[in-house]
Amino acid sequence: MIPYDRYHGTGNDFAIVDATNHVPDRGAFAQAVCARLGVDGVLFLALETRYTPPRAVMTLVQPDGSTADMCGNGARCAARWVAEQTGADAVMLDTQAGTRRADVDGETVTVEMGAPEFDPGAVPVVSDDPMERDELAGYEVTAVNTGVPHAVVFVDDVDDVDIDADAPDIRHHEAFPDGANVTFASPDGEDGFRQRTFERGVEGETQSCGTGAVAIAAVAHREGRCGEQVSVRPPGGELHVDLSGGRATLRGPTEHEGEGEAEAEPVRRVDA
Repeated sequence: MIPYDRYHGTGNDFAIVDATNHVPDRGAFAQAVCARLGVDGVLFLALETRYTPPRAVMTLVQPDGSTADMCGNGARCAARWVAEQTGADAVMLDTQAGTRRADVDGETVTVEMGAPEFDPGAVPVVSDDPMERDELAGYEVTAVNTGVPHAVVFVDDVDDVDIDADAPDIRHHEAFPDGANVTFASPDGEDGFRQRTFERGVEGETQSCGTGAVAIAAVAHREGRCGEQVSVRPPGGELHVDLSGGRATLRGPTEHEGEGEAEAEPVRRVDA
């Protein structure tokens, strides 16, 4: 049996596993754990305490068994876990999108998210030019990579979007060779936006998406809709994005929900 800790960041739920525990098939393990617990992914963390600040290699395996290069809320939860293991208030996370520093102040965690990328090769999109308000599947879509690719759509009211019906055609559009997360946003006061995101790998809407919040802020700032300090409100809570200096940070609350155990080698179901 493999022990795990369960955390969430504004409703984005994760099971965290110490990577010293041997899991033979991380994809199958994550599929089973996500299905049983209803979480948005499993974070495997390899803690390295010999460094100051302490470091951890972070690998996120999603409900479909795939890995994601970066996850903003996952990184915030991972940093909180490392801080609780070590007593540190700063953590370095080695992700597939690069090394990110996180600062932990009680339940509030701020994580570096890097510079948003609009270049078509960096997103990636099949285009010679950045995708900016291109017509895709009935929506005006802007593409940006904030650790993972996002298709950002501004609408009058996110509550009016049938996200399960409309997002998949954008998520799987041929313009995105690696697929994309689909993030809808609508204005919510000065320098504020509401958010709904259909996540690649989860293949459904999540209560929060940190890379999506940064994507909204980056596109809105690029279009002159807001300044460098942006509040983003997904269904699960409130996140704050700082775009100062061209590199983003993401700040918000985290919560430790409990612990549990899961089978290291779950039984694979075979369809008849």
